Amino acid sequence: MSELNSYEIVVGLEVHAQLLTKSKLFCGDSIAFGAEPNTHVSPITLAHPGTLPKMNKSAIEFAVKMGLACHCDIERNNYFARKNYFYPDLPKGYQVSQHTTPICKGGYIKIKTAAGEKEIRLNRIHMEEDAGKSIHDADPENTCVDYNRAGTPLIEIVTEPDIRSADEAFAYLSEIRKLVRYLEICDGNMEEGSLRCDANISVRKKGETRLGTKVEVKNLNSIRNVKRAIEFESKRLIDLLEKGETVIQQTRSFDADNGTTFAIRDKEDADDYRYFADPDLTPFQLEDAFIEKIRSSIPALPEERVKKFTGQYRLPEYDARVLSEEKAMADYFENIVLHTANYKGASNWLLGPVKSWMNEHNKEIADFPLAPEKIAALILLTDSGKVSFSVASTKIFSQLLKDPSPDPAQIASEQNLIQQSDSSFLEPVIDKVLEKYPDKVKEYKKGKKGVLSLFIGEVMKQSKGQADPKMTNELLLKKLSS
Repeated sequence: MSELNSYEIVVGLEVHAQLLTKSKLFCGDSIAFGAEPNTHVSPITLAHPGTLPKMNKSAIEFAVKMGLACHCDIERNNYFARKNYFYPDLPKGYQVSQHTTPICKGGYIKIKTAAGEKEIRLNRIHMEEDAGKSIHDADPENTCVDYNRAGTPLIEIVTEPDIRSADEAFAYLSEIRKLVRYLEICDGNMEEGSLRCDANISVRKKGETRLGTKVEVKNLNSIRNVKRAIEFESKRLIDLLEKGETVIQQTRSFDADNGTTFAIRDKEDADDYRYFADPDLTPFQLEDAFIEKIRSSIPALPEERVKKFTGQYRLPEYDARVLSEEKAMADYFENIVLHTANYKGASNWLLGPVKSWMNEHNKEIADFPLAPEKIAALILLTDSGKVSFSVASTKIFSQLLKDPSPDPAQIASEQNLIQQSDSSFLEPVIDKVLEKYPDKVKEYKKGKKGVLSLFIGEVMKQSKGQADPKMTNELLLKKLSS
């Protein structure tokens, strides 16, 4: 352990985000996930002779939107280059990417870990096309290739080597995933491959300024696996150095089953890609008006939402951060508080019964069947003292989930759920309960105050949940003190 503590981990991440355009980067083929192999292809995807690519404007807009959200400088003069590294699952045999002119330069992502806040600097965000998919287990003798994904628009978000722990990498990727979803430019689904991560990892003695030899772990498909891969690989590199062995610059893959990495090939340098400007794609210029229009379309982002929720709505920071994790959830909360000033009540409903429904049904807030106004009406019902939160969250809420059309107050009235705070209703019920438990009454009068909760529970049971707990408590104390 002392050996590990004398080293510093240095990590840079390359995140590929599949853009939520309807079509591919250079043609009109669909990018919808889950289609039969090789059905989303055309002569352009298949690189037939004589076919010419054409830029997807939406992809440019999405790339600029991400850059602005990450505080990047936007490159006005852009062009695409051919990356001449053999891709068996790209029909052209090369990839079209940006090299000299990434569309976004610099910028940063702010993260928060147990160690505090930190800005992770970005080197660049650039656009490129995705490759297809090689399938090695469908045929015992041949590799099958699915070109549906070939040509799908990606942005690659490249950090500077600023990450110093697996926890920081985890926090950074969580922020990236949250951000692309807020901007609605990528669904962030790592399981389907729409968000993928390569980790460049090196280690050096603490106090050293020169970077160590790096290895790249490719195609990590979950935030947790990125964390695990960094933890394993950094320890492997330290072990090599401690044994006096040389770290070889190479590309590795991660085995999620046993948590280890293994070598794929020696790492190529940029020179190996032989970039040159793509002659089939004309350079494109971005005007200030185009960029400003995109800037004006960016919604309030997570940190801004957290500040608003803790400031304007006076929520605890925990509530604010959980509600701000997903844009749709934050939007739903803000729609509830258009109809009620009980902001904490709105948060409690979302983080309680609504979140439980989502977890139970494995659904998102977009699938939740009740309009925000219904939740606001439930809050009004409990705030007015007409029903308890328990009754509202179990009986009325469950009834609304089956049929969202009635008003919550109507359900409460029809099912006799309205709380009774009238002493003429409550006193006979309380007297009956106290008569039922004379021994407990004696215990209370001898100082065992904890039995009060038994009396309250029994009154609630006898009244079928209609007794007002506050009034019940007051009347019980009065009777027990006499």
